[in-house]
Amino acid sequence: MNILVVGGGGREHAIIKKIKENKKVTKIYALPGNGGIATDAECIEINTNEIEKIKDFAVENEIDFAVVAPDDPLVLGAVDLLEENGIPCFGPNKAAAEIEGSKVFSKNLMKKYNIPTADYNVFYNSDDAIAFIKDNNTYPIVIKADGLALGKGVIIAEDEKPAIEAIISIMSDKVFGNSGNQIVIEEFLTGPEVSVLSFTDGITIVPMVSSMDHKKAFDDDQGLNTGGMGTIAPNPYYTDEIANLCMKQIFVPTINAMNAEARSFKGCLYFGLILTTNGPKVIEYNCRFGDPETQVVLPLLKTDLLDIMIAVSMQKLDNVKIEFDDEAACCVILASGGYPVLYKKGYEITIDDIDKNIQLYHAGTKLLDGKLVTTGGRVIGVVAIGNTLFEAIKTVYLEIPKITFTDCYYRKDIGTKALNKRK
Repeated sequence: MNILVVGGGGREHAIIKKIKENKKVTKIYALPGNGGIATDAECIEINTNEIEKIKDFAVENEIDFAVVAPDDPLVLGAVDLLEENGIPCFGPNKAAAEIEGSKVFSKNLMKKYNIPTADYNVFYNSDDAIAFIKDNNTYPIVIKADGLALGKGVIIAEDEKPAIEAIISIMSDKVFGNSGNQIVIEEFLTGPEVSVLSFTDGITIVPMVSSMDHKKAFDDDQGLNTGGMGTIAPNPYYTDEIANLCMKQIFVPTINAMNAEARSFKGCLYFGLILTTNGPKVIEYNCRFGDPETQVVLPLLKTDLLDIMIAVSMQKLDNVKIEFDDEAACCVILASGGYPVLYKKGYEITIDDIDKNIQLYHAGTKLLDGKLVTTGGRVIGVVAIGNTLFEAIKTVYLEIPKITFTDCYYRKDIGTKALNKRK
């Protein structure tokens, strides 16, 4: 089979490495890929948003199956376009991808179908939003841009001044472009957060191993929000009892709600959850594999990934028995100094004699004149599997010093909260 994977980050590298395990695979193309992915697939310089070019490439190269991984091309309708041209895909169509493409849509969906989430209000201009903030006078409060914003469109304001600044920044200054035409202002919820990726074909839903993301740039959850500085799996806060509750109150109702809205979802549906004193609630949906959650979840998957993806595309997921290893995984992101704001690119990366059991998932790298150099904020995800979470974390941090580049920084406390929970 000729396989096409759209995307060029750590998530895509993890997907490609897993797909390579399938004996039927003869060739994998990555659009655009990166310096690390180049060792596992042929990288083609086509941007993920250029869906017409993606379709043309897929047709010309007789692609047998495509995986559209990032949010942007999914929301733009890449799967619709590929399938219209005879190429089966893993990923939701444009109508279903709206569950991430519009926070207004997803919040209204949850309200309509009684899926537990934070109370919220929707605003279409900054004056009304600011008036609400002043009248409500309750903090912290959460302000979200409606559309896609590279994972940065959510601001938690501790008092009135930053709340108003956030509204003006999103709606008037358009820091996220048209994604800020509408905003959602919602109550601030407290409790442990859990990420649950799930395979679904619109009929059957199979949650994967739970994980815990670490969004803040620095140790002890300090600094700005990032795309994610590391992850662990499984998440110790996510007990079997909570998992059963989520299946009944959130997962199945969401699939049913999407079907009722004629937006049947096929692909990976990501549930960002918070475990409140009033039970689990949805913080957000993503219409695809999370990053860096994928980097700890897929290494634990025992069942063949490509077989699962094909079954999802054919709506035959109930025919596949999906199993995960009973182990733990830890991913630590090596980032460029200054990320998530300003950072320099083009620094050479040196990798010395990494343990064979360590996985390196490249995100912001490229090959330049035969050398591996940095090209992004998040550069490489270092992943270890262990019999216990402690073992996985210890292994990762022992190996990290073997990877060097100028201005490299990383969090030293990935998984600490999870370990403390286990004590």
